[in-house]
Amino acid sequence: MSAVLPMAAAPQPPTRFLSMKSWFGVFAALIAVVVLAPVLNLVVPEGNVFHMSDFAVALVGKIMCYAICALAMDLIWGYTGILSLGHGLFFALGGYAMGMYLMRQIGRDGQYQSDMPDFMVFLNWKEFPWHWSFSDSFGFQLAMVVLAPGLLAFVFGFFAFRSRIKGVYFSIITQAMTFAAMLLFFRNETGFGGNNGFTDFKRILGITIATPQTRMVLFVVTGLTLIGFYLLAKWLVASKFGRVLQAIRDAESRVMFTGYDPIKYKLTIWVISAVMCGIAGALYVPQVGIINPSEMSPAASIEMAIWAAVGGRGTLVGPILGAFVVNGGKSVFTQYFPEFWLYVLGAMFIAVTLFLPHGIVGLLRRSKKEVRS
Repeated sequence: MSAVLPMAAAPQPPTRFLSMKSWFGVFAALIAVVVLAPVLNLVVPEGNVFHMSDFAVALVGKIMCYAICALAMDLIWGYTGILSLGHGLFFALGGYAMGMYLMRQIGRDGQYQSDMPDFMVFLNWKEFPWHWSFSDSFGFQLAMVVLAPGLLAFVFGFFAFRSRIKGVYFSIITQAMTFAAMLLFFRNETGFGGNNGFTDFKRILGITIATPQTRMVLFVVTGLTLIGFYLLAKWLVASKFGRVLQAIRDAESRVMFTGYDPIKYKLTIWVISAVMCGIAGALYVPQVGIINPSEMSPAASIEMAIWAAVGGRGTLVGPILGAFVVNGGKSVFTQYFPEFWLYVLGAMFIAVTLFLPHGIVGLLRRSKKEVRS
């Protein structure tokens, strides 16, 4: 009787980077950011029902910066299982790096008509601190937007991950780190404006910030950055690197037994996530017009986790959606019912935790399956 040979397994098709539906969404987002928004704001006249106001441009631009942070949080929390409560620090460091350049761009247009920022003149400082030495260089400060949060994340993550700190202990330590940094930046002698931080920006690259054209350029750059980071995140999670991250999230000890070093993977995605937040902070500052230590408060970092949870962890598009939903709701409630917003935010987080563990995206996917069945 002849032996029956097992049939060779059919080769599996490679995982697609993006589905056709996802590519359509990316293309639609590009059109909205690059074409639709500029036309509605700069071409359509005020008073027209389709006109996009300067307030709306600033609000959506700010929320897109938050969406980048939510996306960064999803990479580290949703795909790697590491809950950080300190990403507000990385966001603020990027913002301060850009803010230092913008403060130098004010020149003699400040209240004291000095080459030094007003807060330094008020404190009777005669020269710039050492860490302001190259703050008048746009290229140098752009490098600091990446290096400041990236290096801090690398040093902190190196020691934390090597020490096998994880779970709630890691969350508490990251929260303590950002709180300590906030207290440091509140001090006037650190040279970061103390309690008031940086504000009253005039120009960027010699161009007036307050014009609608400049604000729209910042809006478009922010939108393109968000889309670019989304594509980068998609590529990361679809690659072997991303599959190892998800394996670490689900069973880190098994990953170690298979020969992989989880520390290297966690440290890499931790630094990438921190740099994304730093770039978001740098885009946030010229559009909002202020950066102060409150951006480092533990509440700011907790809100980032809420955006990811509300939208849907481990989906990439979910945290972006969550950032828009939560911050859009915040804009409405703080305008009409400011005293109720914190209650609404807390109720939203509790409701998502108890009834929507996969967030808004999970609810939409479940509803779609029910309609099909």
